[in-house]
Amino acid sequence: MRIALGSDHGGFQLKKAIKEYLDQQGIANQDLGTYNAEAVDYPDYARQVAEAVAGGACDRGILCCGTGIGVCIAANKVPGIRAALCHDTFSARAAREHNDANILTLGERVIGAGLALDIVATWLAAEFNGGRHARRVGKISAIEASYCCGGGHQADAATGRKK
Repeated sequence: MRIALGSDHGGFQLKKAIKEYLDQQGIANQDLGTYNAEAVDYPDYARQVAEAVAGGACDRGILCCGTGIGVCIAANKVPGIRAALCHDTFSARAAREHNDANILTLGERVIGAGLALDIVATWLAAEFNGGRHARRVGKISAIEASYCCGGGHQADAATGRKK
């Protein structure tokens, strides 16, 4: 398994701790930035991680920002991504088992590194259950497809509003 990592300045220290954990566990990872605590725009890093996962360069991704919300929203704009914001191990397990989440998002200003590493370990160990959950994930993919690639609901790039 190869994990894409990314963060903005608000999640930089947490991403650093997660990278160290992955390295200690022998889990291959690719750090896509940011590489310091200087202010940056979280959508840039969320997009890089999401594209690495959606394109198959990495199997899963982990994104951090101050709350985990911004990177989650941005990553979920990339077709094929199912990013889940988790601040507890129960949600992390369910995100994988029920939703086949391929990106985990975390908030450095919301949880500490110890809990975050427990969440990461739980999320990485969990597998998609399939079955009835596969049907539901398929419906999510169908919604996504209806809005992508000329599906009739295009948005203006500058405003995000429907044309």
